[in-house]
Amino acid sequence: MYESVSRSRTLSDWLSSLPIALVLLLVIVLESSSMLHSRLLAIGSELWPGYHELRVPAQAPACQPDLNIDHELAELLANQQADIDDELSLFDEEPADPVVLRASLERSLAECQRRHAEYASRESQVTDGLQYYATFEEGVAAIGDLGLNATRYILMTLLLVAAASANLLRDHIALRGIRTVRDLQVSSLAQMAGNALLLASALAYRSMQDASGIVPDFQQYWIQWGWIIGFTVLTLISLLQCLRRPSGLVPGGSMGHALLCIPLYSWMALISGVFFILIGHLSAMTIYLGKMLDLSGLFINVGLYVWIGMLLKQTRMASLVFDLFRPWRLPPEMLAFLAIMISALPTAYTGASGIYVIAVGAVIYQELRRAGAQRQLALATTAMSGSMGVILNPCLLIVIIAALNKEVTTRELYGWGLWLFLLSASLFLVVSMVSRRASLVVSPVANAWPETVNTLKKLVPYALVITVMVLWYRWGLNTALDEFSAPVILPAVMLAVVILDQWLRRRERPEQEGHIVKDTELAVRHATGEASTHIGALLMLMALSICLGGVFDRGGAVSMLPEDLSSVWLTMALLVVILMLIGMIMDPYGAVILVTITLTDFAFNNGIDPLHFWMVTLIAFELGYLSPPVALNHLLTRQVVGDDEVDRGAVSGSFWQRYERFALPLLVMAVTLLLTAFVPLLFYA
Repeated sequence: MYESVSRSRTLSDWLSSLPIALVLLLVIVLESSSMLHSRLLAIGSELWPGYHELRVPAQAPACQPDLNIDHELAELLANQQADIDDELSLFDEEPADPVVLRASLERSLAECQRRHAEYASRESQVTDGLQYYATFEEGVAAIGDLGLNATRYILMTLLLVAAASANLLRDHIALRGIRTVRDLQVSSLAQMAGNALLLASALAYRSMQDASGIVPDFQQYWIQWGWIIGFTVLTLISLLQCLRRPSGLVPGGSMGHALLCIPLYSWMALISGVFFILIGHLSAMTIYLGKMLDLSGLFINVGLYVWIGMLLKQTRMASLVFDLFRPWRLPPEMLAFLAIMISALPTAYTGASGIYVIAVGAVIYQELRRAGAQRQLALATTAMSGSMGVILNPCLLIVIIAALNKEVTTRELYGWGLWLFLLSASLFLVVSMVSRRASLVVSPVANAWPETVNTLKKLVPYALVITVMVLWYRWGLNTALDEFSAPVILPAVMLAVVILDQWLRRRERPEQEGHIVKDTELAVRHATGEASTHIGALLMLMALSICLGGVFDRGGAVSMLPEDLSSVWLTMALLVVILMLIGMIMDPYGAVILVTITLTDFAFNNGIDPLHFWMVTLIAFELGYLSPPVALNHLLTRQVVGDDEVDRGAVSGSFWQRYERFALPLLVMAVTLLLTAFVPLLFYA
């Protein structure tokens, strides 16, 4: 159900939420200024015809519009005669025809008068209102230009500040939560070692630049120092975590369990750091982080999408959607299928599967359990809730693929993604129905429909606010909601929804003390604080995934692949295995960059169609995120549901009943992957 936001105002609250809120709001302001500038230009053209020219100050023509032609002609003839009579003249010059000179002067005078007339007409149109408007428009344009030049700084700040927040709260993504003293010691030491390797890499890169004699430009100079300062802070935080021991930890602990508590990004940092030290190129880690900054706009959007998800979590929208189906008393398996279908679109709009699981996973799990679903089915559905929507419009992952690979377009990927979504959803329905343990009896329409209508009425205000906000951007700023504008528009939409939600809650419970402004501020602060740690965990995982990709790149993994397998079927089989393994150990964004660098040429040269290849890649990644040993979506499910709840899974019954949370997603996505990979080959191989 709806999570209370009655957190007290503490210094730690502000420290974890305010910096990230300022950075994210700055991004929205900078991006919105570009939209506003385009709209201002269009409005200016409507108010003042020729505004694009009028907005630029003009200089008066330097020529004389009242020139006396007779006087000027006489002077020209006199000067000409003087030159001819000059004894120092080097050439014999024929005197110019006075008629020709007069005609030339008349043409020049006419042209001069025309230019002055145009200038006077132009100046008559430049009113004070136009000048004020142009000054405002130029100011908005300057803000947009600042945004274009500052994205690398913004991403680096977002990454390092959010990572520090995740470090302080010990909220990085790991295979197991910290429970014992040994867990804390091993996890903190590993984080400190990983952060220290990143710091050493930044210092090595700085030394390499100094030794080369190349003077970095202003931006590169401050980015280098930003990495050095940021990784120094992260290393010191990890050292502090080693020295401080929170209460409530169980004494002792096994080393095997403790190793599972090391954050995934730390493992990647240790592997990458050791590898690059062995090949004598420690600065390569910083070089690969620079590749992340090259795509700064896309990774900033990840932070915005996480914030969107956390804002959504602070409202009752998800619970109200489930309330639509509660009166029908659907079998748990049918409700699980509906949860998967309903989750697809918000998954696409929140950018990636993990973000949606973090935002709404707890609600999905609780609602399924309330409907009578077995714990294993509820966990499986929660983990899969964010999987199928990643191939739908306007998912950010597909935007990144299209940006890095000119062979495919977002339109093509989204088009085929819809069909693959319908395929995987159908398979989920079939498998869940075959394995169901409840009857398919539902409540009569006469009993269920009135309650559903009442819930629909509660959802109407939310729908109206969302519609108004989207239409305001569409008509006010001439910006439609699509894969490119969604990261900027949706935070504003969700902030409006949070305000509405708090207002509705205050109307429903007027007897409670409080104020809508205070409640809204608490909700936004709570959402931003949660977003801060999740952004830090996700972005650090993505950054180190790129570094780990560099290990595969520099380690010559691609060279191990044969250049020509002479069989498109064998090529596809090999790609399926490799892509699934990559999906098991890397986050989607870093994995896309790695695949672009290493596997695309191999696939295309062996006859795999680019569009087909990338659809297989997306499905293979989703299968990987649901597959051990890492199973990122299951880790995030554990994070939002709780270790104790997950560990109380079925310990008796058939194999399927005991391991359904893994078996159901794996079966559905594995069959989807096999069909996606090999059926199209029948038509073009």
